[in-house]
Amino acid sequence: MTPWRSIAGTVAAIGVAAVAYAQPSERIVRVGILCSVTCDAPAIAVFREGLGKLGWVEGRNLVVDARGAGGKADQLPMLAREIVAAKPDLIVASTPQPAQAAKAAAGAIPVVFIAVADPVAVGLVQSLGRPGGNVTGMATLAPGGFIAKLFELIRELDPGARRIAVLMNPGNDVARIRYAEEGPPAAARLGMQVLMFEVREPAGIAPAIEAAARQGAEVLLVPGDPMFHTPPDRLPPLLSRAGLPSVFLSREVVEAGGLLSYGPDFLDMYRRAAGHVDRILRGANPADLPVEQPTKYLLVVNLRTAKAIGFTVPRSLLLRADDVLQ
Repeated sequence: MTPWRSIAGTVAAIGVAAVAYAQPSERIVRVGILCSVTCDAPAIAVFREGLGKLGWVEGRNLVVDARGAGGKADQLPMLAREIVAAKPDLIVASTPQPAQAAKAAAGAIPVVFIAVADPVAVGLVQSLGRPGGNVTGMATLAPGGFIAKLFELIRELDPGARRIAVLMNPGNDVARIRYAEEGPPAAARLGMQVLMFEVREPAGIAPAIEAAARQGAEVLLVPGDPMFHTPPDRLPPLLSRAGLPSVFLSREVVEAGGLLSYGPDFLDMYRRAAGHVDRILRGANPADLPVEQPTKYLLVVNLRTAKAIGFTVPRSLLLRADDVLQ
């Protein structure tokens, strides 16, 4: 090798090494996820896939710290503090109680909530359009009238039903506030008697359903809570044994054997939440990111369940349904 070629090769190698040294390594971000029951639910998987499509890939530039409370709400504040202690760039909180725990623990860390029906009423944000502070996210319901709509669906589902059982987790502030404002007036207007069953722990679900059947409930309404929806097949076998028609918010519960659901497309909601997180990780201010609301509500009916409990679903509902499971 001639001397000039050797010198040129050495200079080129030094140049490449200098450029490599000067280039910063890819930024690694840490995201905490807090869930009421488990963070292994399909909706959370859809959210994480959404992050990947936006360039945040676990094992490359993203570290996820996911913690579920197993349905024990009293564990959420401790889990939130543990997530904060790991110094995340952002916290994602799935459903109302985790969102409240995350906000209380986060300090200045951005929080993105998902599937919270009335974030203003429970103090998560100042308004939907201008959240203020460090919290924003995805609302489950557009404001006003949704619980009343569920009672109207029950009337259409079973025109003769008068005794309606309602499962409620009193620790879920959002469900409790929304139901208290809309439920009793709607039931009274439709001539229905409400049998309220408060359930704080999963172990109380079966006794509540049995009590509802004993007391002559004709339809069971579940306004919404992760304890009732996760896993999706938690309630349907109990309702089938009791012979109770059921109305849920979550399509996944109907796919698992519930009779009817009317609510937002939760998988789409969690998918869109990844966009909120992406914008904040890239520098957007949560205070300026409006809370997103559902753009569509899905009506789903399970005819297999109807047949199993000997119930006839009116044709009017079947014609309007977005999906009928045969």
